[in-house]
Amino acid sequence: MDIRRRNNVTVAGNPQGRPVVLAHGFGCDQNMWRLTLPALVEDHRVVLFDYVGSGRSDPAAFDPQRYASLDGYARDVVEICEALDLRDAVFVGHSVSAMIGVLAADAAAERIGALVMVAPSPRYIDDEGYRGGFSAQDIDELLDALESNYLGWSAVMAPVIMGNADQPELGEELKNSFCATDPDMARVFARTTFLSDSRADLERVRVPTLVLDCTDDAIAPREVGAFVHRSIPGSVLVTLDATGHCPHMSAPEATNEAITRFLADLP
Repeated sequence: MDIRRRNNVTVAGNPQGRPVVLAHGFGCDQNMWRLTLPALVEDHRVVLFDYVGSGRSDPAAFDPQRYASLDGYARDVVEICEALDLRDAVFVGHSVSAMIGVLAADAAAERIGALVMVAPSPRYIDDEGYRGGFSAQDIDELLDALESNYLGWSAVMAPVIMGNADQPELGEELKNSFCATDPDMARVFARTTFLSDSRADLERVRVPTLVLDCTDDAIAPREVGAFVHRSIPGSVLVTLDATGHCPHMSAPEATNEAITRFLADLP
């Protein structure tokens, strides 16, 4: 199988630079990183891709069993790293991709040497002693709405996820991205995302890690960022002066500054 074609892999930047892999979240594609790319290309070899079922990936490669768990997506990440022979790469994951990066780094330590987690959440559902931001009923209703009327769900949820009502074009872009995703594939990814529990995986992280959360995020409240930071030994937590769940789009300057500072400090 042509891994690059499967995941619509693109490579930009400095061929001699340390690799940086940019991984999008649910319902998005690699284009969502277009405001981050200019901050990285001078010094780094930047790899972008689309998860199967998203963007311009190969829909024929979709396997509902493989992608019914985050491990399936993490295997894709490892295979991309192997296909490009990446070593000591920095994996930058937005939202659910942050947890996919954790799994990929655990599976291929020689390939991924650092993590940047943008608005991460290891579990969206509240639990005893843990606030994920949603009750089990909330998530059931969210998934029911998504499965019964995906386009309607996208129109309602995109502005909530994006936040920043003063920049309605961002919510519109996210809605269009959701709507461009195959509904059947999106349903699988949504269930995998919102029903996952990766809390125990955080304790196995042994690479330098930057955790970025936002001052106001309807999907991943600040308690989640603090939990992720506490769970990963030696991690760095930066709370961005940003609202919404997609700071790389709504507050790119602050997001890029935090990422490039972290990259500069890596050994």
